[in-house]
Amino acid sequence: MSASQVFEQSIQINASATIVERCLIHRELMHRWLNPLLRCDPVGEWSTQIGSRSRFIIQVPLIMPTLKSIVLEREPGLIVWGFDGFFQGRDRWECRPNSEGTQLLNRFEFKIPNPLVGWGFSTFAAGWTRTDMKAQLQRLKRVAEEIHCQEGSQ
Repeated sequence: MSASQVFEQSIQINASATIVERCLIHRELMHRWLNPLLRCDPVGEWSTQIGSRSRFIIQVPLIMPTLKSIVLEREPGLIVWGFDGFFQGRDRWECRPNSEGTQLLNRFEFKIPNPLVGWGFSTFAAGWTRTDMKAQLQRLKRVAEEIHCQEGSQ
């Protein structure tokens, strides 16, 4: 099995932690900031409570790689998904309220058990994944700040 890798990103969002968390846990909002090639489908009813399961599907024609996920940790402002599939690991999302709104931290820690897949990831996809994580946080920021503005003007 490969060594564990960690990709960590954070972003300041000018919205409350409650709004930022809503963007993380409501599936319709999630699909507004996820990479358009990534789809999250529930296994059973959609939920972000501990033990809830879902599948993250990369919509690549023919192969459609899938990560099975389960919510491992959940408390206000924190959700940790555990993954099993071509990646094995955890995706941690933590909202840290501050005077300007919320600092959102995303930490993706993983191993790739298949050496060939690991080589392919390192060679072709690692840089793209880091870039996509940054873009994803920018999209999430836009969604949360848009909700903040809408709710603030009501």
